[in-house]
Amino acid sequence: MSLIKVNNVSKVYQGGDGEVLALKNINLEVTQGQFLALLGPSGSGKSTLLSILGALNPSTEGKVLIDDIDIYGLDEERRSDFRHEYIGFVFQQYQLIPYLTALENVMLPLAITKYSDKEQREMAQKVLGKVGLGNKSMRLPNQLSGGEQNRVAIARAIVNEPVLLFADEPTGSLDSTTAKEILGLFQSLNRDGQTIIMVTHNLENLAYVSHSVQIRDGIIERNPEPVVGDAL
Repeated sequence: MSLIKVNNVSKVYQGGDGEVLALKNINLEVTQGQFLALLGPSGSGKSTLLSILGALNPSTEGKVLIDDIDIYGLDEERRSDFRHEYIGFVFQQYQLIPYLTALENVMLPLAITKYSDKEQREMAQKVLGKVGLGNKSMRLPNQLSGGEQNRVAIARAIVNEPVLLFADEPTGSLDSTTAKEILGLFQSLNRDGQTIIMVTHNLENLAYVSHSVQIRDGIIERNPEPVVGDAL
């Protein structure tokens, strides 16, 4: 059963010199438990597609169904609720709040939930332990390495147990050793059942995923297929 169905999605941006076609007639299905890489060069449209899948950026044409829900058929308030319930985001620049500790950053998605402050702290501490930062929960972002900040961002994205985890070039600013550690963490989460969609331009990252899609000039060049090999 498909968790995500993308039907004939196109995206047009209005630019100073006229229209820019970012995506053209994208059709894609993602099943529960996949670790899918959206692969392509800069400007290929892969990040635009991720933002559309993440209920952040309405397509110009076509339809996106997640768990059989037409996400752009929802009004803005319900779509915001949908994002909070279904999706965790990991951004390339992490977007941590600099004056909050790692624990407090991870607690942010829980602020509008029914959990007590004590429960939120316990949940955040548990997930920090899961990403290997249980002993650094009280540190500020500037007291952490780039890889550790990335792990905090991942912990924040999964603390409310989202159905989908989206990552946009999560290793783009990391050295190769730290990048492998982060990709290994994603792979471990996927083995535990987490569905992940990751944007990347790096072919080496395909060793960690279960499926990949090549995007070039706003068009899918090949459909999802298993990637042979295991990095761990």
